[in-house]
Amino acid sequence: MLRMDRAAAMTDDQRRQGGFTLLEILVVIAILGLLIGLVAPAALRQLGGARVSVAKQSIERLSGVLDLYKLDVGRYPTGEQGLGALAEKPQGVAGWNGPYVKGAVPMDPWGHPWSYRVPSSRSGHDFDLCSAGPNGAGGSEQICNP
Repeated sequence: MLRMDRAAAMTDDQRRQGGFTLLEILVVIAILGLLIGLVAPAALRQLGGARVSVAKQSIERLSGVLDLYKLDVGRYPTGEQGLGALAEKPQGVAGWNGPYVKGAVPMDPWGHPWSYRVPSSRSGHDFDLCSAGPNGAGGSEQICNP
């Protein structure tokens, strides 16, 4: 009979230790919520900074491709030809040795088309190659060739 009491007592202990209480689960959820609230904004800032870095690198790469185009043709693509002249030969252009980019001209990191102006509106530049930035409206978030 003593054995049965011990078995019954062990079963009660095992039941008490077998799971988590509702309070313990709520505390863990609250801690996870606080951690996500602190980490998520920092991670999103890093993602935004990475896109700006990719935009700057893409501008440098496309600027180099435009320089190759100029070496072959003797001038940069006109504003009417745009960056499409890097992928397909424009009519009436001699010396074109492209395509200078594979496929179509890529979009900026936010999925917007690049802004290309020739001649440049800035002194000391032959052309302007810019990304309108995250919102696509340009302004203070615009990123241009240095």
